[in-house]
Amino acid sequence: MQNLVWVGINALQEYLGFHVLISLIPAFFLAGAIASLFPKENILRLVGADAPKRVSYPVAAISGCVLAVCSCTVLPLFAGIYRRGAGIGPATTFLFSAPAINILAIVYTAQILGYTIGAARAVAAIGMSIVIGLLMAAVFTERRKIAQIRDVGGQQRATILFILLVAMLISGSINHIIFAGFGVITAVYAYANFSREELTSWMREVWFLLRSIVPLLLAGIFFAGIITELLPQDVISTYLGGNTLKSNGIAGISGAIMYFCTLLEVPIISALTKLGMGTGPALTMLLAGPALSLPSILVITRTLGRTRGLTYISLVIIISIVSGLIFGALS
Repeated sequence: MQNLVWVGINALQEYLGFHVLISLIPAFFLAGAIASLFPKENILRLVGADAPKRVSYPVAAISGCVLAVCSCTVLPLFAGIYRRGAGIGPATTFLFSAPAINILAIVYTAQILGYTIGAARAVAAIGMSIVIGLLMAAVFTERRKIAQIRDVGGQQRATILFILLVAMLISGSINHIIFAGFGVITAVYAYANFSREELTSWMREVWFLLRSIVPLLLAGIFFAGIITELLPQDVISTYLGGNTLKSNGIAGISGAIMYFCTLLEVPIISALTKLGMGTGPALTMLLAGPALSLPSILVITRTLGRTRGLTYISLVIIISIVSGLIFGALS
């Protein structure tokens, strides 16, 4: 028992190295700024049934990064914009992409599993979300009106802050001095261009993300290390190894059933890869896992109806498996 505790502690030390922390810390500030300072109404207004496809689908696809939500918080947002009149295509594009390209998850995936699979996760999630939305719109034709939403100012300031935070995020893996420089520039810009109330709201959101995610993340890393020690390697290599239809299918279905809070999927999948999980099944689980869970499946089928809900769920699993097979063949 004592040995297992040390295994978990060693896993924490391995994951939370300095290079990871200087990427995660600005990512939390970036996610907090996005959640509190970006005018969400501008985004939601562009996913209506009457919006041009060239606008609504890209906006819905990248809104996961812009809105920084997890698989739990996306459900009320999705239900709200769909009931308000958003087209089923953009609405389901948003439903998939929002938790799939959460900025924290993408950064953490790249740091822990490698930049190749981190980039593949981001690109595949955006592409999948658009394909899923277009297929849902093609199968379930509808004509609905979206309520008008008041435009909110401040987008330019938030965009500049976003760029500075992204630069800070990227520079952390390049040079620590450049990282510190961007940190100072970002702090000065924020102090000069945002009110005390806006800055307070931003810090409150950062604190909310930290206290909501970090304890679960630390627990997940700890127990993932223990799982690596206890789980027989031949079981993982047999069922999740290689790049077969069976291994990707198991990864897709199990990922869709399990519940992953934000970031927790990364250490779990990292532990499984050390035991022989293939790169294809790893990407499959990274795509299907954050987007679906048993609780979310119940909410989705209730909001969309059984037929539409099950169609969406099936598309997520199938296209995740196909994406994993393609990535596994190329990697």
